[in-house]
Amino acid sequence: MTLPTIRKLYFSPVKSLSFSNKKNLIVKKNIGIKNDRTFAFTRLIDKKESYSYEKNPEKRNLNFFLTLRNSPFLNKYNFEYRDNVLSLLINNKLINKISLDNRDNFETLSKELMYREKLITKTPHLVYNKHSPFFDTTPNISISLINLGSVEDFEDKIKRKIEHERFRGNIYINNIDPWKEFNWIGRKILINGCLFKVVQKISRCSATNLVPKSETVDLNLPLKLKEIYGHSNMGVYLIPLTNGDINENNIIKL
Repeated sequence: MTLPTIRKLYFSPVKSLSFSNKKNLIVKKNIGIKNDRTFAFTRLIDKKESYSYEKNPEKRNLNFFLTLRNSPFLNKYNFEYRDNVLSLLINNKLINKISLDNRDNFETLSKELMYREKLITKTPHLVYNKHSPFFDTTPNISISLINLGSVEDFEDKIKRKIEHERFRGNIYINNIDPWKEFNWIGRKILINGCLFKVVQKISRCSATNLVPKSETVDLNLPLKLKEIYGHSNMGVYLIPLTNGDINENNIIKL
């Protein structure tokens, strides 16, 4: 008997700007995946208000963060975070990098985006909080799990390939029937000794319309989901209930 298995793992150091494949991820109880979405860029608010958003998850409003939905240009950038250094890249080439040892460095990357994208009325400010990451579900915690079987079923229905990166999930699994992950909502799953609660479906927005690593829109993905299945969901959110680590090829147990 085949069991649901982790196929791929990802984390995004900066909200909406990065998507890094890893063979192993560290899970933090009631926080999420280590270094996942611990940075973000605000928009339309000043530095003082941005720092307030940084410290207070309850106050955060997604409209005041740079996201692929409001700023598709972000999709061509990527960030890498290691050894306390945050690096900005485009087409795998380093543009700029900062050390987190000095908070004044944060404005360096903000100004880089301002200059490159001519952001005059939307001055971004880089914020950081490793204890309360910048999830779409903020102030709630969320790790996203995508069933590749569901993606493949969708591909079959629309007769075209859909890059799994569009969904920007943390955990991609296979060896499970399409859409069966929705039956897990309200239940707990165990991965390599880490316990998670499956809490809700993930409703998809226009960010999934973008071809990965580009500003090109080539379909209305949420509308297609709605037309075929009567909903625009793909994947489920998890809450981590214990510390630990998860790896590619780990088995998922209910």
